[in-house]
Amino acid sequence: MDNETEPADPTPEQTAAIPDPESSEGPVLARSKWVRRLLWAMAIVLVFILYVKGISHNPPGFYVDESGIAYNAYLVAQTGAGEFGPRFPLFFQFYTGGFTQYASPTSVYLLAVFFWLFGPGILLARLLAAASMYAAALLLGSLAARVTGKRMVGFIVAVSALLTPWLFEVGRLMLETYFYPMAVVLFLWAVYRAQQKNKWAWSDCVWVALSLTLLTYTYTIGRLLAPLLALGLLCFATRKRHLFAVVKTWLIYGVTLLPLVVFNWRNPELVTRFYLVSYIKPQSTLREIIPKFASRFLEDISPSLLLLRGDLNPRHHLPDALGSMFFVTFILAVSGIIVVLIRHRRESWWWFVLFGLVASVVPGAMTGDKFHTLRMIAYPMFMLLMTAPALNWLLDEPAELQTTDSPVTDVEPAKGSSSRGKFWLASRDVILGVLLVALIAEASYFHWQYHHEGYKRGYVFDTDYKALYDLAVAQPNRPIYLVDNYWGPAYMHAFWYAVLEGRNHSEFIHQPYNVRPPAGVIVLSTERNCSGCVLISQKSIFILYRTTQ
Repeated sequence: MDNETEPADPTPEQTAAIPDPESSEGPVLARSKWVRRLLWAMAIVLVFILYVKGISHNPPGFYVDESGIAYNAYLVAQTGAGEFGPRFPLFFQFYTGGFTQYASPTSVYLLAVFFWLFGPGILLARLLAAASMYAAALLLGSLAARVTGKRMVGFIVAVSALLTPWLFEVGRLMLETYFYPMAVVLFLWAVYRAQQKNKWAWSDCVWVALSLTLLTYTYTIGRLLAPLLALGLLCFATRKRHLFAVVKTWLIYGVTLLPLVVFNWRNPELVTRFYLVSYIKPQSTLREIIPKFASRFLEDISPSLLLLRGDLNPRHHLPDALGSMFFVTFILAVSGIIVVLIRHRRESWWWFVLFGLVASVVPGAMTGDKFHTLRMIAYPMFMLLMTAPALNWLLDEPAELQTTDSPVTDVEPAKGSSSRGKFWLASRDVILGVLLVALIAEASYFHWQYHHEGYKRGYVFDTDYKALYDLAVAQPNRPIYLVDNYWGPAYMHAFWYAVLEGRNHSEFIHQPYNVRPPAGVIVLSTERNCSGCVLISQKSIFILYRTTQ
């Protein structure tokens, strides 16, 4: 052992690298991590407060379909049953007579939970809608970051989604669509996680199938869109085991559709609404349907409608505030499609997203209304996700400037390659900077218009009904008769406002359709005019009078 050498004393650098058992670096890092999480949570809450600014009065009033969802949600919270039918129904009947339609369960049951916890209220309902859209935008950004591996891409996608007029406006309405973007994002997350694996486990198939089920039962369009997206899963069937996984997913999803099949068999009027809004009738032939569908499809993807006008219904989109989507988002989405076709053409995931982009237009194209934002509510989610490949390409480091893990290389860089890489970096920064500045400018214009003009749309949110309702309940006569006529089933408003004011339901009688009320009673109606009556007041499409015969 005499020939053994003594170990050399460690150098100062080595000494500094040796962890000190007494050091508090570990706890400090842990605290720093929790501080960052806390700061992020505070930022998310602060941005949400800004996101819902003015929601108590903008949009104004409460549209009749919003009252329908809110009233049924209140009844479910109290009794488990809606206005009609048994407890905990699969679908909720809204209205009566010629106005009968069915609402999907997700929107009603989710709102019922919040009414059960906090009590009924218009502001609470609108906040739930906004929170659902806000969370969907953040989750979409998170998915974009996961797919591209770049947090900046996710941040830009999330901010774009929050600012997009289409999603912002729909997210402030308590309509069936308020949760649909969230359902779309949850489905995309389930598919992305599953397709990353070489073999889908049963749990993956279950999650994808359940997310399809959520799409089906959340909004009417889901009964068409969800099966189309299920068919699109064939994009991943590149191997036999993947095809088997897709078939398993279909089988699980099919089982969840059995309640829908049974309900439709017992309630054939479930599809009546579709025939009312669509050019497709039971007697229509393919020769009639196909040309009309192609024409409507092209109308719904028209850039002029998307970017310059938006939905012509002022309830869905503020007039004179440009289109429902920003020019920058559209440019990035189209660029993203090009990038996918060039750089990602072998990736099943992006082919599926492209399929979903096309499929999301189909429900709207099968109805008569041009660019109906509610029936195409899944479209902007796929459009925004399609901006991720373009953003990823803009943020990619050029190959000439990428470092290698090997400390030695025998390959000399091509002459001028470094200069080209630096030039691309500078160009990329300029392009991205211009796009982001333009996005901020577009968003600033729309949101300024919305916050200064949006509250003036009371005529499409039934604000005049509340004025006549207040006048009606101030009369000594009871009960007050509610008559549905030319302008629709506004009786729902009276039932909902009675809930908010703690009035007894017996103060009102909802008159059967086309049955005249008795003489000497107060009537709140949607008739265009009245005969044999003394007019008390009339505002827009609503009329209050006393019958004389």
